[in-house]
Amino acid sequence: MAVASNAQRRDITRDRILTAAARLLRDEGPSAVTTRRVAQEAGLQPPALYRFFQGKDDLLDAVAEHVFAEHVAGKQTTAPSDDPVEDLRAGWNTQISFGLANPYVFGLLLDAARARATAPEVKGLRILAERVHRIAAAGRLRVSEERAVNLIRSAGIGTVHTLLTLPPEQSDPHLADAAFDAIARAILMDEPTVGRQDPAAVVAAFRNLLPELPTLTKPEVALLDEWLQR
Repeated sequence: MAVASNAQRRDITRDRILTAAARLLRDEGPSAVTTRRVAQEAGLQPPALYRFFQGKDDLLDAVAEHVFAEHVAGKQTTAPSDDPVEDLRAGWNTQISFGLANPYVFGLLLDAARARATAPEVKGLRILAERVHRIAAAGRLRVSEERAVNLIRSAGIGTVHTLLTLPPEQSDPHLADAAFDAIARAILMDEPTVGRQDPAAVVAAFRNLLPELPTLTKPEVALLDEWLQR
């Protein structure tokens, strides 16, 4: 039987710690994620945690990243459909559901004092950008890809925050759908860009084709892209 290496044993122990901390965070909130409590839940002595994390803040950051990484990994396994707009809606629904199901993780990820671009957040943003890029390639985007991504992110964060902070008697189960529809009207064309359509949509579609223009050098493509953005 194969014997686990020191690195493997270390990874297993770290995963046990993060799993225990994530459970405490989900059930009881950040105040419950103390080194003593997490060590107890993971079946370790408190000093063992300091071999992996500098303290509670470092542990909380790692837990938030761990939970969000699992969420992003699930999104990466979803194959795109033939309708990029419906894929965007599905991604929106998944992201809203994650925020509502993980309010403490959501709060930690958005805490300005902890703000940093973690690997899972970068991957999540890349997935969103790829979905928006597919819409642009289909001639359905009326704004730049960058503007679309930022609008979607802003609306998603605001929607989750609002739903988490609304009193129960004011809960609105249709708010997330309404927010997506509002964003869709702001960034999408009803039909693919053909003939005389919205100039912004034409620009967005053309920018998508720039890398495929064979007669332009990379500097020329970059310069043309800059002009189009203006």
